[in-house]
Amino acid sequence: MNFQTCLRAGLLAGTGALALAVSPAFAAEAAAPAADAASPETDSTGLTEIVVTATKRETNLQQTPISISVMGADDLKKRHVQSLMDLADGSVPSLRISTFEARQSALTIGIRGIVPDDANQPAREQGVGVYLDGVYLGRQHGLNASLYDVERVEVLKGPQGTLFGRNTEGGAVSMVLKAPTGEFGGRLQAGVGNYGSYNAQLHLDLPEYHNISIKLDGVLQHQDPTIKNPLAGQAGWNQYHRYGGRIAARWKPTSDLTIDLAFDKSRDENTPFYSQLVTITPSALANIPKDANGTPLIQYGYGRATSADIGVPQQPSIDITKGFTGHISYKVSPGLELRSITSWRTVSDEQWDNSGGAHRTPIWGPNVNFSRYSLAGLQQRQFSQELQAVGSAGKFDYVFGLYYFNERASDWARTPNTNKWNAALNGYTINDPSTYLSATLARASTAYAKSYAAYGQVTYNPFDPLHITVGGRYTKDDKNGLLYTVNGAATNFTFNQSNSRFDPLVVLAYEVNPDINVYAKYATGYRAGGASSRSLNYRSFGPESVKSYEVGLKTEFFDRKVRFNVAGYIMDRDNTQVDFNYFILQQNGTVRNTLETVNALGTTKIRGVEADLTVRPVDGLSMGLSYAYTYTHVPPARNTVQEALNASLNPPVTTPVFETVYILYTPKNALSGSIDYELPVGGAGTELRFHVDGNYSDPVHSFAGEALMTDKSFIVNGRLSLADIPMSDGGQKLTVSAWARNLFNEEHIYRRSGANTSLGDYANYNAPRTFGIDATVQF
Repeated sequence: MNFQTCLRAGLLAGTGALALAVSPAFAAEAAAPAADAASPETDSTGLTEIVVTATKRETNLQQTPISISVMGADDLKKRHVQSLMDLADGSVPSLRISTFEARQSALTIGIRGIVPDDANQPAREQGVGVYLDGVYLGRQHGLNASLYDVERVEVLKGPQGTLFGRNTEGGAVSMVLKAPTGEFGGRLQAGVGNYGSYNAQLHLDLPEYHNISIKLDGVLQHQDPTIKNPLAGQAGWNQYHRYGGRIAARWKPTSDLTIDLAFDKSRDENTPFYSQLVTITPSALANIPKDANGTPLIQYGYGRATSADIGVPQQPSIDITKGFTGHISYKVSPGLELRSITSWRTVSDEQWDNSGGAHRTPIWGPNVNFSRYSLAGLQQRQFSQELQAVGSAGKFDYVFGLYYFNERASDWARTPNTNKWNAALNGYTINDPSTYLSATLARASTAYAKSYAAYGQVTYNPFDPLHITVGGRYTKDDKNGLLYTVNGAATNFTFNQSNSRFDPLVVLAYEVNPDINVYAKYATGYRAGGASSRSLNYRSFGPESVKSYEVGLKTEFFDRKVRFNVAGYIMDRDNTQVDFNYFILQQNGTVRNTLETVNALGTTKIRGVEADLTVRPVDGLSMGLSYAYTYTHVPPARNTVQEALNASLNPPVTTPVFETVYILYTPKNALSGSIDYELPVGGAGTELRFHVDGNYSDPVHSFAGEALMTDKSFIVNGRLSLADIPMSDGGQKLTVSAWARNLFNEEHIYRRSGANTSLGDYANYNAPRTFGIDATVQF
């Protein structure tokens, strides 16, 4: 009997056992009220205790031997975070978030230098796992959807291969949503801002009825484009319209049994960031199309544009995500809890990306087509089932689990040209829009993935200050796929891949005293292999893996008025997945972006230090400072794909080809600081609340094969609120706030490429200053 069969049987048996275990509970009376959730215990001026679930159980952040950053609901609100993309300003220095290409519809997420070059394909994976209420989200598409009623976002730094599994070699981002309370209440928020923005959200808890509690969430977010499109009737750039809803139900037939069911669906309509020309070659400038007055029709230069130079057809991309999650938790005894997490999710993406006009495709000539319109689609569905046993026995704390994941994803892409130069090269026309979707299909593929895992982690507490943890996870990945169209021709390129691995964990933690904890940790993780659908023949590649050595110190001083945590780590990555890009001009005038991936020899070295300082010197005032230093070195990668092309020349060239590779979106130094002040106003509990945060980043590489770097950045956000204004004797309260993101309208290039050497460098600038007011009624 193979591992998959054993695990499938184990999952079925475990689910059945859980059902049998909980069935007597339906007939039993609740012996005692359910235990309250972990709550902060602090005096009026001390720092609040932070509870996390990074070890699959609720623990105090300061006693958890992992480098973690946590943003609670208030933190997100103060920074006006509406989606994960809003954390791209560097609020968590080790967490790097960017758009894939210029597109808001798919996000690139990295931690500690583990950042994928192109995970925007069905058979490729991310290096950082993203989780929603404990459920792994298999695709980067749809990650920019509106956030619902978030309780906290946990950023787990470093490989999480034991408890979280595949594709967490850099770490994990875990979003925990608020559960139904069983008490009537909620909040309603509405606001407006510049660029025609508006937002609204409703969160409603219904009173418990027959042990059933229900919570309803609805969100709406809108922003007009920040860069205008000269072509009438077409969408501009950097606009979005998002909305979604979620219903969650909690059933507690007894104090020991909790069943949580939730369904959510969201829609995100957005346009890409604008790609503008920042430099131009002398030869391109001499031959650039000009209007009748001799003014170049293609503009170039530094500084964030407010309007495009070329009007192009552009409509919003559309992401639709939806899913169901079921959590069952049964406390068999005070020392054992059984859990089941079942989930089914889908994401559908329609991409319409005309982000650069003539900049991305430097083609001009009489009656020549130009302006590459990247049209693509992706459909994905996934199912996952996880069983956990979490408990304590004497001096041992343990977590054991079984996991199953099944995914199907398919994609297609076309790249028609939307514009056409006239015969005199002093103007252009728009090609018939009805021909865009009938253009040659550049590629189409379907991929399947199954993953099976069994894991366990045990902590031995021989005496109070010392904690020794060992763990491991065995994973079996099966992947296959079919690339059935390349450049308009039917193909039959397939890949089949099966890999298994064991990821160990060893942690030694010591409590020097109740306020000082130290730890040392060894962990591993990996990113699964796959194949590139941009490849001309569906070339496959294997998994990459990391080994991590980490030491950390967690401290609190002066009656918990000062909290200082620091961690240092060494990470070595082997079999690095390296992408080599080729831009091939097709006979029909379009440009095919071809990508081949190889597993490079040598070890990528990543070294770093992370530190967090929080101070609450007096009641009402708190200050925070977070810093991340990251050193990276990637050995030159041998481009065996180019070598094969060279060998086919006449005469053949057999010289080995080595290329320099850079780690993406990882600054050497990143820093984030914040100040919060709360001042009582009157005697009815009303407060004046002030928040400001600043986020700095060194320049980074935005393409693995290019030495070009982006600008350094420093983004300041702020919020001023008059909070908890009594509205009635019934407890209703009003909060009115003014907020700003990128308060000083700082400009920086966050993505830059010089790949189109015949024209010049093109770049994407960050979003301009946005600001607004909102009102929240708590009831």
